[in-house]
Amino acid sequence: MLDNKTILVTGGTGSFGKKFTEMVLARFHPRKLIIFSRDELKQSEMAQVYPESKYECIRYFIGDVRDRDRLQRALNGVDIVVHAAALKQVPACEYNPIEAIKTNVNGAINVIDAAVDRGVQRVIALSTDKAASPINLYGATKLCSDKLFVFANAYSGVNKTRFAVVRYGNVVGSRGSVVPLFLKLRETGVVPLTDARMTRFWITLEQGVQFVIDSLARMHGGEVFVPKIPSMRLVDLARAVAPRCEQRFVGARPGEKIHEVMVPEDDARRTLEFDDCFLIQPEHRFWDVEQTNHQGGKPCPEGFKYSSDTNTRWLTVEGLRDLLGLADES
Repeated sequence: MLDNKTILVTGGTGSFGKKFTEMVLARFHPRKLIIFSRDELKQSEMAQVYPESKYECIRYFIGDVRDRDRLQRALNGVDIVVHAAALKQVPACEYNPIEAIKTNVNGAINVIDAAVDRGVQRVIALSTDKAASPINLYGATKLCSDKLFVFANAYSGVNKTRFAVVRYGNVVGSRGSVVPLFLKLRETGVVPLTDARMTRFWITLEQGVQFVIDSLARMHGGEVFVPKIPSMRLVDLARAVAPRCEQRFVGARPGEKIHEVMVPEDDARRTLEFDDCFLIQPEHRFWDVEQTNHQGGKPCPEGFKYSSDTNTRWLTVEGLRDLLGLADES
C-alpha cells in the first residue's frame, strides 16, 4: 500500500525514522519519502546514507511539529503521515514539562490540523506503554496525544483523513534506551538498577516498524493497535547485557513504574484480541466492525489487562543475547 504514495515521517532522523526509511526503500516504491525533522546535522548525516542522488524519492525537510505553518507546507500533496516526533525521555519531561507539552500535545494538534487541511489520507501516530494509566508527564502527554488522534477522525469530517495510533513498549537498542547504556557501563563493572521487581515490554526496532506498516494497512480510523510482545525483568536484561557487572540498586527515578501496562482494565472492555495484537476500539465508533477487516477479533474478558508482569510471553537472557548478537560471557 506504500507503492506510489507520498509518505512523510515526523521525527524522521530518529531511531524509528531511520529504520522505517531503510525498510520502506528496500521493500516499496513510494513516490516520495519525506524526512521531516528539526535537526539539520542528523539530516545531513542521514543524507549521506540515503542520498537523493541514489534514492530519487527521498526528500529532507527541516521543520518542527511545533510550527503549524511549516507543517502545512510540508504536508502539501502527502498521502500518508507517520508521526514519530516526540520528547520521550521520562526525566527530561519531568523537569521540562512545558517543553514536553509543546512538542507532544501541541505538536499532535498541529499534525492533525495540517493533515486535515491538506487532505492527507492516513495518519498513524506512535505512542508508548507509558500512555496507559500514566504516572509521569511523558505518559500523560502521550495519552493526551492518543486521545487527540483518535477523535481527530470525527474532526476530519468530509475530508476523510483517517487517524490511528500504535502503542508499544521499550525498543531494544534504540537511542536513549537502557541497552546501549548498559553496554557502555560494562567497562565500569557496575550497572545501576532501580528495583529488582521491575519488568518491561520489549520490541525490536524492525518489529516496531513492521507493526506500524501492518497497522497502516489494516486501520479504518480511531484504533489503538498494541502488539503482542515479550516482557523481561530488568535484572535479567542486565545479566544478558553485562553478566560480569555488579547490579547496584539505586531506587526508582521520578515518574517510573515497577511494571508497565499497554491495555488497562478499563480499556480492555472495548478491546479485541487477535493472534498478533490487541485492538482498542474507539469509544465513539467511526466504523462498523462487521464492515472491516477487524472481524475475527475476540473480545477481552472482564477484568483483563495487558501488563508486563502478567504477560504470557517472556524474553530469556539467552534470547536477548541472540537478539543483540552478544556472545555468552557467563
